[in-house]
Amino acid sequence: MSKNIRLITSESVTEGHPDKICDQISDGIYDEMLKNDPDSRSAVECFCTTGLVMVGGEVTTKSYVNIDKVVRDVLRDIGYDKQEYGFCCDDVGVIVTLHEQSPDISQGVTEGSGEFKEQGAGDQGLMFGYATNETEELMPLPIVLAHKLTEKLARVRKDGILPYLRPDGKSQVTVQYEDGVAKRIETVVIAAHHSENVTTKKLRADIREWVIEPVLNHLVDNKTNIYINATGQFIIGGPPADTGLTGRKIIVDTYGGAIPHGGGAFSGKDSTKVDRSAAYMARYVAKNVVAAGLADRCQIQVAYAIGVAKPVGLYVDTFGTGKISEEKILELINKHFDFSPKEIIKTLDLKKPVFRKTAAYGHFGRSDKDFAWERTDKAKVLKKEAGVK
Repeated sequence: MSKNIRLITSESVTEGHPDKICDQISDGIYDEMLKNDPDSRSAVECFCTTGLVMVGGEVTTKSYVNIDKVVRDVLRDIGYDKQEYGFCCDDVGVIVTLHEQSPDISQGVTEGSGEFKEQGAGDQGLMFGYATNETEELMPLPIVLAHKLTEKLARVRKDGILPYLRPDGKSQVTVQYEDGVAKRIETVVIAAHHSENVTTKKLRADIREWVIEPVLNHLVDNKTNIYINATGQFIIGGPPADTGLTGRKIIVDTYGGAIPHGGGAFSGKDSTKVDRSAAYMARYVAKNVVAAGLADRCQIQVAYAIGVAKPVGLYVDTFGTGKISEEKILELINKHFDFSPKEIIKTLDLKKPVFRKTAAYGHFGRSDKDFAWERTDKAKVLKKEAGVK
């Protein structure tokens, strides 16, 4: 019998990628608001280019935030601390243009005001959550590996193992599946930002030794295609090479293209905005369904109307891997999980300043204890009530 072979690709970027710089600044500002006002609302966007960071958007907060300081601290933490990079935390220009949230939106998401007295969704839209048992993280393997590569690329830079590396960088991994099981890596792509004082030959050898081999080990074989700085050099990087914007890496942030995406970005947005909070909740639910053994794969889709608390749609797809019917799984979800914005915020403790940490290397599949949406605390009760052994 012939095998069903499928190739799936995912990419990741380092914390020094221009778009990720903007995500971290946007979430860094939101975290600072939350420290003194847990009810802060935020829709902060960021733009960066050579010598300039611009921060704009809408906020409602009782906190004072020194935005100039947040911008420079984020850049310094990432590693943009030398003028020779063409983008330095000490001399970059910072422009701030923020204003108060629209009262038309506010009345729909403030409990006790507007037509609906219960806290409503901050916007219409659809969100997806997903989990699969193919990895320990209950995430798709390609995106897990892509993130591990960029994390490793950043780590060998920060630890001084490869001191010629600079903050920008990208990875891409193509995994070959046979009958739904990951068998090998077809292609690896690494783009590593570097100084002038390293040869391409040395860089490629070092990246193989210190980044690729420790992360990908047994899945790489002698037929795997490996491309490291395929153009030959990557000296000009970061914002001088590529303008950055908040929210432009939504597939990197989620499941690496393994499932659909509703289109809404996360960073800079407060938790009344279901683009973010409901996507976190959908991941939490899907992960508990898979952890309970109710399905090998689970996709949750949820949809909202602005100002309305209850979702206008909630759907489950187990891709034929369910141990019980999808109708029964949905029944258990409705019994044990509440997708109204107020309850999502309460369940996942989303008024804590934990969001800057989410803004690089993915929002899901992380072991950080502050990421409450990664808990599997409902798996036991779901398993018991489903009657799954």
